[in-house]
Amino acid sequence: MKIAIDSERCQGHNRCLAYAGELLDLDSRGHAVVLGDGTVPPELAEDAQLAVDNCPEEAISTIESASVP
Repeated sequence: MKIAIDSERCQGHNRCLAYAGELLDLDSRGHAVVLGDGTVPPELAEDAQLAVDNCPEEAISTIESASVP
């Protein structure tokens, strides 16, 4: 799973950092940005989903990784 931010929608409420601070940071305008390539370790999957669920602008999403057979 990966986490993604739609920078056009983010308004800088920063609720996401309270839930997924290990996955996200702030840019110079105070808007959320994804750390690294956005890969969510299994132990942080619940935190990532909480960030998605609590974003008032619906600017955060998760993307399921395709399984390689």
